[in-house]
Amino acid sequence: MEINLPEVVEEVRLAFNRYEQALVNNDVAVLDQLFWQHPATIRYGATENLYGHAAIAQFRAQRSPQGLARQLTRTVITTYGRDFATANTEFAKVSGQLGRQSQTWMRTEDGWHVVSAHVSFLPD
Repeated sequence: MEINLPEVVEEVRLAFNRYEQALVNNDVAVLDQLFWQHPATIRYGATENLYGHAAIAQFRAQRSPQGLARQLTRTVITTYGRDFATANTEFAKVSGQLGRQSQTWMRTEDGWHVVSAHVSFLPD
């Protein structure tokens, strides 16, 4: 298996950046599109555990659009072959709160999708 093929890393980086822009702009339609539409998709958030695309979409639809801005640091994208990748990043919210996010991405017939995600905040 080839790790970090440059063209695949770039594909995932583009998808990751699209996700980040949708997140901070509360573009729910794009966020819903980027998560794999399957019951096996999981998102562990700072305060919620969501199982399946439907639960994730419901959370996004009800989430407040306030306070989503953040600055990313130390983003690491690693690809495994041509169809599987991880994206890990640290972030700082405008409030100063620090956190981290990990995503597992999978290539499907219609592009790259998050199949598993985890967000957590670091203690002050």
